[in-house]
Amino acid sequence: MTVEKTTMERRTIDMVPESERHGSPNNQFTLWMSANLQITAVVDGALAIVFGSEALSAIIGLLIGNILGGAIMALHSAQGPRLGLPQMISSRVQFGVKGAALPLLLVIIMYLGFAATGTVLSGQAINLMFGFSAPSVGMIIFGVLTAILAIVGYKLIHTLGRIATVVAILGFAFLAVQLFTKYDVSAAFGQKPFSMAMLLLTIALSAGWQMTFAPYVADYSRYLPSKTSVSSTFWHTFLGTTIGAQLAMTFGVLVAASGGAFLKNQVGFMGDLAGPAFAALIYLVIVTNKLTVNSLNAYGGFMSILTTTSAFNNKSHISQTARTMYILGFIAVSVLIALAASADFLNNFKNFVLLLLAVFVPWSAVNLVDYYLISKEKVDIPALYDVNGRYGSYNWMALGCYVFGIVVQIPFLNQKIYKGPFAAMMDGADISWIVSLIVTSLVYYPLAKKTMKVPDQMIYPSEK
Repeated sequence: MTVEKTTMERRTIDMVPESERHGSPNNQFTLWMSANLQITAVVDGALAIVFGSEALSAIIGLLIGNILGGAIMALHSAQGPRLGLPQMISSRVQFGVKGAALPLLLVIIMYLGFAATGTVLSGQAINLMFGFSAPSVGMIIFGVLTAILAIVGYKLIHTLGRIATVVAILGFAFLAVQLFTKYDVSAAFGQKPFSMAMLLLTIALSAGWQMTFAPYVADYSRYLPSKTSVSSTFWHTFLGTTIGAQLAMTFGVLVAASGGAFLKNQVGFMGDLAGPAFAALIYLVIVTNKLTVNSLNAYGGFMSILTTTSAFNNKSHISQTARTMYILGFIAVSVLIALAASADFLNNFKNFVLLLLAVFVPWSAVNLVDYYLISKEKVDIPALYDVNGRYGSYNWMALGCYVFGIVVQIPFLNQKIYKGPFAAMMDGADISWIVSLIVTSLVYYPLAKKTMKVPDQMIYPSEK
């Protein structure tokens, strides 16, 4: 049996050889469209209204944030075909083989948080579809479905992405018609005066949403042939993630600003909006699209855990059984968090996860500046698995820049649990991520230019 015909993915954190590459950038569009056109993105858009933004400025702010954050996310995606590596393995170039474990640990926590939140929402939809009364039933069913997808891996996730894109477009188009029929949407606009602070906060909301995909986006482009152009991978990813997110978030803005009680009962509201005849179909739409996202979380979480452990045990290859156990363990923990969570817990945990976004901005800055401006797409791939190789165990310069990029954000943060002094002076405007991107890039670039050991050309491992 050839690799192309194999259903079960066998690659983990090792490089995908050219002989196993397949597919086209079109798959990136459908995958990221479906990953964004889903209920949690609707919540993200509705939060802009809850925070105090006017509807039109919220839509504009969300669009700007999606474009800026989506561009950063798509630049990470464009690394996949060239390197053939999972996203976080490439971080070893900047931070060292063991040093990359620091951002990885924080990434794993984020995955667990989003996976747990998705499990709660999808569990509710499954229960409403089939009439189950115990909340745990729907969550466990959703966890099992997620496990199957993540274990089978790359091909099945992409297949579901294509299906989920069509399902989501049809479902949300129907809900939009229902919204305009049942609510006076025109009255949603002009309820509040324009506020620059609210606009900047809204931009941060959607930009942050996009940048949470950055730590695993290349996992889903690494099977593309290496000759795939950077621009093609970039644009297909960018358009998919930006259009999907903007449609969902705009719907959330209109729902919240029109007086819909969406945030009190997100899943139930969607069913009520659809009406009794179509409620079950809308619940199916919710489950299908959350399944795409949660399989990405589980798959990325497994990759991150393996990348972390392999740095210390020197094992880049694991058995299919071990791979399955890693994934099942991750999903089991996320389901347990979901089962144990009260509504208050989830809200608090979501705020915690949003605060964690502060760690991904400087990571993106370091990774992108190094890849495109310092290394210039030249990587010693075998050295990524050798603590005694070119990149060493720890790169303290890069780690220092990374930590500095986190710290420099603190005065500019505006989160529920903390508001920095500069954010307070700007009436609550959160520009922390912009400050971090600029400052981290400016500090890292000259230091990396002097110290990074860049190979003369890309060095690939020998194919086995």
